[in-house]
Amino acid sequence: MRSTTGSESGPTPLERTVRAEIAAAERPDRPVRRWLRGIRRWIDRHPRLRFAYRIGVGVLGGVIAVAGLALVPLPGPGWLVVFLGLAILGTEFAWARRLAAWVKRMLDRFWAWWKARRAARAA
Repeated sequence: MRSTTGSESGPTPLERTVRAEIAAAERPDRPVRRWLRGIRRWIDRHPRLRFAYRIGVGVLGGVIAVAGLALVPLPGPGWLVVFLGLAILGTEFAWARRLAAWVKRMLDRFWAWWKARRAARAA
């Protein structure tokens, strides 16, 4: 009988599809990304606006990340909200980009460990 969690050797078709869609959405030639880069260039030309923008991004991203941490013990999308907050912070702060990348790597390792554990229990 085949497991619905996939095999130890590789990702499931759903995981491959999700990863492909994420990679496609992150392409820099997408129209929305070009539009956002244009807005960002305009903001960077105005020092006071850039300062206000950084403060706004910091406050918004921080509030969303903290709210996500408060939601973690509750049923629902707690970790998803935390990652959303880190993604917002990562648009402006390098430390947030590094933290989000590290957390993604740790979650990927955890997911691989979890699938291996479930497969071992099923065998």
